Amino acid sequence: MKWPVKDTVLTGKWKQVGGQHYIMPIQPIEFIVENDLSYREANVVKYVCRHKNKNGKQDIEKAIHYLEMILEDYDA
Repeated sequence: MKWPVKDTVLTGKWKQVGGQHYIMPIQPIEFIVENDLSYREANVVKYVCRHKNKNGKQDIEKAIHYLEMILEDYDA
């Protein structure tokens, strides 16, 4: 599904509250739900998807932090 045209009523999946940093053909939440990702995996997707349009380097650092937590599970 492509980004809705101006002045259309948006469903929950397409409604953006607090910014326009998820303007993409496939919404991160759609990918996350369809692939049944865990909370930490979902955050990696979220931060990587938005870094260019929101918090830049900080979002990449957050994604790395979640990846480090996932990696630690392999050593447990």
